[in-house]
Amino acid sequence: MKQITLDIGLATGPTLKSFFPGPNQAALEHLQLWLGSKANASTRSPVPTYLWGNEGSGRTHLLKAVQESLREQGATVGWLDADVMEPPAFDEQWGAVLMDNVHLYTAVQQHAAFNWFVNAQTYQRGVLAAGSLAPAHLQLRDDLRTRLGWGHVFQLQVLSEPERRAVLRQAADARGLFLGDEVMDFMLTRFSRDLGSLMELLDLIDGYALQTKRAITIPLIKSMMEES
Repeated sequence: MKQITLDIGLATGPTLKSFFPGPNQAALEHLQLWLGSKANASTRSPVPTYLWGNEGSGRTHLLKAVQESLREQGATVGWLDADVMEPPAFDEQWGAVLMDNVHLYTAVQQHAAFNWFVNAQTYQRGVLAAGSLAPAHLQLRDDLRTRLGWGHVFQLQVLSEPERRAVLRQAADARGLFLGDEVMDFMLTRFSRDLGSLMELLDLIDGYALQTKRAITIPLIKSMMEES
């Protein structure tokens, strides 16, 4: 059955608080520690961090959560992913550089990423990057691949089916919602399975159920998607 990818923009963005770590606790704690030096951005470690893992392991969720945390601290960041076809020049005002889906970078994006990396090191700015492969297996220019792998490297694991169900159940209980097994089956088979998207889907369902004063059922979810 084809899965539906939930538009991240439909609800609140990813946060570190909404990230259920499961087997990825070490990566989460590392990012929390790094972000904790908020009093003075210059005290953050300039040693790069690279996250890698399969689709749905939470790579993009964590990078966007870090971006949001830095924004709340008043910092601007450089953001580069495979959709940024014309990357801007490095900005000295950036508090950090975030690079997502590096395994998909074109030659132009790789050139920009390397330039950002060099400047970030010069100005002692943090670099957080993510991709689907370990650094040694990235099909990128050698100088960029080497830099991505010389710092902190964390492999992210996709949550198991029981872990996803447990998280959904816990999140629903916290909202005072009842999710029947058939509803949970529908959510896990018809929508993107990464946890960030599932949490945002739950927020949408909760809001729609309150608005329509209906219980959470499969027909309600279908009706919500038809109106979106």
